[in-house]
Amino acid sequence: MPSRQRGFLICLLFALAAVSVVLAAGEARARLADGQEEKPSIYLVSVHGEPLAAAFQQGVGRNATWRYGAQKRRVARSHDHLLRRAMDDGGGSCRCRKLYSFHHAVNGFAVHATASLAERLRASPEVAAVEEDAGTRLMTTYTPRLLGLPSGVWPRRDRGGGGVDGEGVVVGVVDSGIDPAHPSFACVPRARADPADDDGDCTGGRTLFAAGGVCSVGSMFPPGSCNGKIVAARYFAGGAAAVLPLDPLRDLSPFDADGHGSHVASIAAGNRGVPVVVGGAMYGFASGMAPSARLAVYKAVYPAGGTMADLIAAIDQATEDQVDVLVLSVGPDERPTSKVTFLSMLDVALLSARRAGVFVAQAAGNRGPAESSVVSYSPWVTTVAASTTGRSYRSGLVLGDGRHVPGLGLSAPTLKYRLVAAKDAAAPDARSMERAEECQDPEALRWRAGVLRGSIVVCSFSQGFFNGTSTVTAILDVAEALGFAGFVLVASAHYGDFLAQPLPFRVPGVMVPRVADAQVMWLYYAAHTFYAGSATVFGATAAVTEGRAAAFTDAAPVVARYSSRGPDVADGGGSTPADVLKPDILAPGDQVWAAWSVVSANQPILAGDHFAMISGTSMAAPHIAGVAALIRQRHPSWGPATIASALSTTAWRHDVRKLPIMAEGFEIGSLLPSTPFDRGAGFVNSAGALDPGLIFTPEHGDYVSFLCSLPQLSPDDIRAATGSACPEAVPLASPVDLNLPSVTVAALRGSLSVRRKVTNVASDVETYLCSVLPPDGVDVTVRPRWFEVAPRETRELVIGLRVTRAHGPFSFGEIVLTGSLDHLVRLQLAVRPLET
Repeated sequence: MPSRQRGFLICLLFALAAVSVVLAAGEARARLADGQEEKPSIYLVSVHGEPLAAAFQQGVGRNATWRYGAQKRRVARSHDHLLRRAMDDGGGSCRCRKLYSFHHAVNGFAVHATASLAERLRASPEVAAVEEDAGTRLMTTYTPRLLGLPSGVWPRRDRGGGGVDGEGVVVGVVDSGIDPAHPSFACVPRARADPADDDGDCTGGRTLFAAGGVCSVGSMFPPGSCNGKIVAARYFAGGAAAVLPLDPLRDLSPFDADGHGSHVASIAAGNRGVPVVVGGAMYGFASGMAPSARLAVYKAVYPAGGTMADLIAAIDQATEDQVDVLVLSVGPDERPTSKVTFLSMLDVALLSARRAGVFVAQAAGNRGPAESSVVSYSPWVTTVAASTTGRSYRSGLVLGDGRHVPGLGLSAPTLKYRLVAAKDAAAPDARSMERAEECQDPEALRWRAGVLRGSIVVCSFSQGFFNGTSTVTAILDVAEALGFAGFVLVASAHYGDFLAQPLPFRVPGVMVPRVADAQVMWLYYAAHTFYAGSATVFGATAAVTEGRAAAFTDAAPVVARYSSRGPDVADGGGSTPADVLKPDILAPGDQVWAAWSVVSANQPILAGDHFAMISGTSMAAPHIAGVAALIRQRHPSWGPATIASALSTTAWRHDVRKLPIMAEGFEIGSLLPSTPFDRGAGFVNSAGALDPGLIFTPEHGDYVSFLCSLPQLSPDDIRAATGSACPEAVPLASPVDLNLPSVTVAALRGSLSVRRKVTNVASDVETYLCSVLPPDGVDVTVRPRWFEVAPRETRELVIGLRVTRAHGPFSFGEIVLTGSLDHLVRLQLAVRPLET
């Protein structure tokens, strides 16, 4: 099985119920020329024609449910017919299984079939494209306060007089499921402003929610799990079941056996003020960004992994269900093979979701700080980068001579005990000295079990940890079996520093990830340990310090090292930068406490805990989804593009010290000034986004025009992928002219005029003055230099860009529109000035 379908980071997928129809024209399987059986894979097949979402937007199905259902059945039958014909063309010598018919967000299907059948499908005139499923990858308390929600947003009043906390908004979560028994997802009745309100006791919910309260049940997801906080829950396993081993009792329900889905859901919309208790220690109170929002849960990821087929099916269903906001803490495991990244089946499905009014927040990826590592490409999706929060958990080891060795680990402290290196306690004939040194094998250490009992034992982070065969969980098991007083996991000089996140330890312990710090301990240990062939006198002592108390710094936010970076790319090979700024926005993603599943199938060290602190852009995306839910509640008429614009133009470019946001570099501990390719527009400003003043709002036709302006694509390519024709009237002169709240020019030669339209969403007439901080090597002008705009009126800006010094790499600047009523609107500039 490909490593992308397994691994420490699970795949997040969403799918429709699997269509388990086996299409077979013969008993024999297709065989290669050499007689070997041809191995099947999952293929994603795009079919010509608009998806049903386009008709749905025009009213078909909204008032005629029976007609819409008939259309769905017609589409599925057409896909079946196409498959049968492709098999007949091959002489009936292969077997395939259709996994899904996609019909709402994208017109196509997923099929588990051989490469030869995929080629016959590709040659069919009804087929627009065929992609091999590349798999997907997961992008994985204090943050509401960091974002100013308790004091700056939640107390505000919405149009109905309630607080702005997400009430009446449905957040869709495509992930590994949810634990319905978790207190973060319990029904919390609200005080009824109107006695006739049927929503105060959680039994009403949003009656217009198209999912209609669909709630799949299973052995670990009993009836009643959809309790009003959770308004719908489904599971989809068609793609995963075709290529991965599933546990029917654990997997075939919306229950979250992994923990990641519960974590993401609770960050976006978990209940407010839930105590976070892990290992008997209290870490504070957890709250989602939109604590009164409802959750529609789509489980499509399993402990064994997942497929792109399931992910696309999930988006298709969520779009049909009309969720308000969709969070995707998931991305493709590699760049798509389509002509441009924007026309993969995933991105076309997300375009349909945007057209249907769904705001999508997608994780940028965890492959930073390498450039062009983002795995969320399209301008119709809000791509979220991850930042630190300014909170950390620091632990350490106090040596017998009083020196302190810094480290980390959520651990209780110890008294001073004897310090013993595992390598000095291993049996001389131990079969694997490496496993003994890494504290992975209790049998190899029983030779001196009496010495280890009641001691703090030093374990080495060496080859086994790098190749994934050694774990911290095994250290804890060995420590319990042999009675360690504590343990220290130290970096090895042979393998260098290692990256570590604070983990809860049921045995006192600390991780020392820096070689330089480990050397301090080793020098002290060597000076107090006396050898006679093997270690005979252990004179070193040490104590583990308290690791569960949070420390705070005002140097936040900082772009996390792992957060994927721009520039965006337009082609699968990554050789062509796109005229689109990615990521879009920065949000907290590092060391975030949130709900967890006690099963924790993929991370045994967290098993039994109801909360976990993990890091990743997976954690950043639901922060933005939750804030988007707050904006949707405050402004119900605002569409996804308006919300995205409000988030972008109001974002902070400075940290809490009023200094420019920094970004972590390749070297551990290194900091560099951040650019828009690290942080997008900046750090999310929740209160500011509720009142942005001006907005930039591309419509669906603008996105189609954007695609039509790409030189790599023909009008036939675009019609085949999206079902929409290139407009004949007023096409975009260049991809740069898409009305985004930023300007990105991947190749500026000579001069260029860029157009932007701004609309006043404030309640008063306001005058704006334009100012510019130009990128290095580029002259920038804005016309008009000032303008007055009334509520709901639109003004056009013409931005002139001219190369003054060509130097190759991108340079950055911004345009600032300062309003007379204190609105401040920022447009990021990313320009690469080249020789003509």
